[in-house]
Amino acid sequence: MKIICGVDVSKAKLDACIEPGAALASFDNTPAGIAELAAFCRQHGAELAVMEATGGYERLAFVLLWEAGMPCAMTNPSSVRLYAEAMGVLEKTDRIDASVIARFADAKNLQPTPAPTSTQQRMKALVARLRQVTDDLIVQKQRRSNLLDNAEILASLGEVITLLKRQSRTLEGEIASMIDDDPLWAHLSDTFRSIKGVADRTVAWLVADLPEIGTYSNKAIAKLVGVAPIANDSGKRRGKRPVRGGRAGVRSILFLVAATAARYDKSLGDFRDRLLAAGKEKMVVRIALARKLLVRLNAKARDARAQYANAT
Repeated sequence: MKIICGVDVSKAKLDACIEPGAALASFDNTPAGIAELAAFCRQHGAELAVMEATGGYERLAFVLLWEAGMPCAMTNPSSVRLYAEAMGVLEKTDRIDASVIARFADAKNLQPTPAPTSTQQRMKALVARLRQVTDDLIVQKQRRSNLLDNAEILASLGEVITLLKRQSRTLEGEIASMIDDDPLWAHLSDTFRSIKGVADRTVAWLVADLPEIGTYSNKAIAKLVGVAPIANDSGKRRGKRPVRGGRAGVRSILFLVAATAARYDKSLGDFRDRLLAAGKEKMVVRIALARKLLVRLNAKARDARAQYANAT
């Protein structure tokens, strides 16, 4: 059995458990505390540290553990919780969770999740900020449109909108420069843009939030994004096949881009029309169209990566 350190992450603390052996310890979620966690792992001969994706609190520990030479893996909190219940572990405390994470990782034979480069981290942060600014801009414009003649409030909203537009242009420029400066990203960008409807922001979202594109099979990438229907059959019953999980940010932009691309690409348009003619629900059609676009992008990315590798 592989020696694994399960790490339960919160904003302030990192609770660790080594399995087998159940050695327990708690550390601050700070650079100093993470250094102590790395030493704890080495002391007990841990081959892998595993933590759940918890909305951002895990990022510092994940990066610093890798920098300290400790391989890390990320896992889905829902999967860990279902495993715990299946194993009869109904109690839930930070230390119990850390132990369950380690046992789950061993049962699933989890492999290390590659650490992002500093460039990838910066790109992801810029794209996340651009998404926030875009959402804020939409909200401020909606507020302005609902006002009638309050000049003071309109002026205040105008100032905020001007600031957000300036920030948006700055972020877009930084992102474009990063893509142009990276030979692989630049090659992927040109490849993605061969599909009409794919523009700057789509490329940025894919590069930042789906770095695996072109390295996974079509089925795997669809499941990763969350546009792969999940079988729900039993005996003669054929249930609806929902989509679950995945990367919401990538999925949302694929919905928008696929709808646009279908206006210009006959094969995508015909595919959409066939589904609608067959009486498929509009959401089912949206998901199917997004998946078809993703598979096409994945295939193009795979070819682009191969061309880039051969050229270098």
